Amino acid sequence: MSRRPPRRGQIIVISGPSGSGKTTIVKKLLKRNPDLCRSISATTRKPRPGERDGIDYHFLSREEFERGIESGEFAEWAVYNDNYYGTPKRQLDEALREGRSILLAIEVQGAAQIKKLYPDALLIFILPPSMETLKERLRRRGTSPEEIERRAEIALKEISSIDIYDYAVVNEEGKLEEAVKAVEMIISAQSFKLTPERIKGIKRAWRGDEV
Repeated sequence: MSRRPPRRGQIIVISGPSGSGKTTIVKKLLKRNPDLCRSISATTRKPRPGERDGIDYHFLSREEFERGIESGEFAEWAVYNDNYYGTPKRQLDEALREGRSILLAIEVQGAAQIKKLYPDALLIFILPPSMETLKERLRRRGTSPEEIERRAEIALKEISSIDIYDYAVVNEEGKLEEAVKAVEMIISAQSFKLTPERIKGIKRAWRGDEV
């Protein structure tokens, strides 16, 4: 009889300032690791050309979203540019039940909410090597000077909350591949961590109990 404990799913949160490269890192992680699934956020903003409901976002009316808030359907939510954004709790719970790992690319405020609701969630913060590097990356995108300064201020506030995260990865200039590999190593190591839930699963499996 096999004593292998059931596979444990993970909630993985990736955050970082605008210009840190977190979006590119998340895309590469999902492409290279088919065992990772992407969390699909809900929003009240209108779909952009080519976006599909249930694929890119769950598009909800403001009334639907607010009912979801009241009934506790969101693991985290926030308001950005006068629109609601949030992570449906159901998809996270389903992933954990099925032993799948699910990846969320969300802001610091949402990450704090996730950590409170799911203490075993893995939180990774992506950093540029310096503030000047961050500003230069934003300049290369054609961002206006005023917007660059605004995002720099936001970045400082986000970095001030870095203590809620488990790991930080610096995305150096020209070393994106190293940053992606570092995140992959963190995720891989976390799957072996002895959390209370995993300890119980191992003990049950070795006793031959029903799981």
